[in-house]
Amino acid sequence: MERSTEDLSKALTDAFTASLIRFALIAFVLLVCTWVFAPFLPIMLWGIVLAVALYPAQTALQKRFGWSPGRAATVIVLIGIVLIGVPTWSIGNAFAVRTLEAYSAYEAGTLTVPAANPAVAEWPLIGEDLHAAWVAAATDLPDFLETKQPQLSKFASWVLSMASSTAGSVFQLIGALIIAGIMLAWAEAGTKSIRRILIGLSDAQLAPELHELATKTIRQVAIGIIGIAFITAIVFGIVAFIAGVPAAPLLTIIALLLAIMQVPVTLVALVAAGLLWAGDNSVPWNVTFTILLLAASMTDNFLKPMVLGRGLDVPMPVVLIGAIGGMMAGGILGMFIGAAFLSAGYQVFMKWVDSENQPADAEVANDAGAG
Repeated sequence: MERSTEDLSKALTDAFTASLIRFALIAFVLLVCTWVFAPFLPIMLWGIVLAVALYPAQTALQKRFGWSPGRAATVIVLIGIVLIGVPTWSIGNAFAVRTLEAYSAYEAGTLTVPAANPAVAEWPLIGEDLHAAWVAAATDLPDFLETKQPQLSKFASWVLSMASSTAGSVFQLIGALIIAGIMLAWAEAGTKSIRRILIGLSDAQLAPELHELATKTIRQVAIGIIGIAFITAIVFGIVAFIAGVPAAPLLTIIALLLAIMQVPVTLVALVAAGLLWAGDNSVPWNVTFTILLLAASMTDNFLKPMVLGRGLDVPMPVVLIGAIGGMMAGGILGMFIGAAFLSAGYQVFMKWVDSENQPADAEVANDAGAG
């Protein structure tokens, strides 16, 4: 008996040691793989998001022209690069040219600031300070720049940092678009692999539902947040351009960024309205376009509830909370990941609640039938 106990103890010790070694080796391999793959994780996640969002466009091209998946994916990638690259290059080139022209004019002593508009002084909160700074710059620009040099240096550093970050984001988006094109070309095989992984993590019944839910959620976020943000910015930009608001293209870009970040575009509309009233337009013109600017800035408030969450088995607030929370934690990419994971978590939780309540529901039904 004692010998049997010793053999059992030795066998358990050996099994535990072997399991511990295997676990340590597996953990080490996973750690190294994570370390190697970590730099590519953001661009790969962006590629997955874009591939899921663009898959309906690929299938439409295949059906319309009879193309292969690879050709349709290539066309989508090329169109995306043109749509992203050309406007970015145009804006960047215009910004660089204007900056160099202003610097050359400053070096030559010909840079001037137009006379201050007295109406600016009547703006609430910042009107008087802004008007005083404008008058000082228009009166003696070199002295104004020398006085404000610390603030201007910080502002210039911030502008350069933002420009560098924006350029990096654009290149990352183009790279993610190329990766998305590769994924689209092998979409069918990738779909089967993802379903097999989900089956391994859950079960054969729940896995297809989670896969479909995540796919639909990503597309809904792409349409309901990114798409509506573009629509809101375009409508706002058209109104601002017709109204003759100074720097309308810049305000349109800011409106787009705020709409994507779920910050009210009304803030930009108020700035645009202030610039409009600072001009020489008539009062009826300013009143009309102020109302139109405010209405255009609220376009997303009307469209978002109509689109977001439509066709999903998840309430719209769950998708919206997941998107906003994910964006606050991980930027625009986190918007898609947060919405998809929170929706999937909600679905799994409700499935568990339904399964737990089935016996109680059956008992209530039986009691009602017996009564």
